[in-house]
Amino acid sequence: MADYDFRPGGSLKLKGGDAGGKKKKKSKTKETMKESLLKGKARESEGLSDEPTSSAVEDVDADADAPTREKKKRDDNKTEAERRFEERQRRMLERKVEQMAKKTHKDRVHEFNAKLETLSEHHDIPKVGPG
Repeated sequence: MADYDFRPGGSLKLKGGDAGGKKKKKSKTKETMKESLLKGKARESEGLSDEPTSSAVEDVDADADAPTREKKKRDDNKTEAERRFEERQRRMLERKVEQMAKKTHKDRVHEFNAKLETLSEHHDIPKVGPG
């Protein structure tokens, strides 16, 4: 007879993935930590404060374009058809939102009641019980 162990226990071992599903955190190297400490000490010795200066305000304005740059960077990996599809989806969503914003609640209720009136008796709620 063969020697098989059919006792339950343990999880399935799947190919192509980490068994635990957790990724190990990448630790900072000593050099990067030293550099950041040196930069911090240099700023303190120069007497820089946390108050924004005019150059800092300009940097913030330059960072305002960062989301558009990020979006373009993500779009670079997409094909032309994917870009057109997403643009079309965005426009259709905008149109739908505009149409919904035009109608009041009263208009929506009126349209819904009109739609219910056009349905056949098959969709009516059946009577249940005596009476």
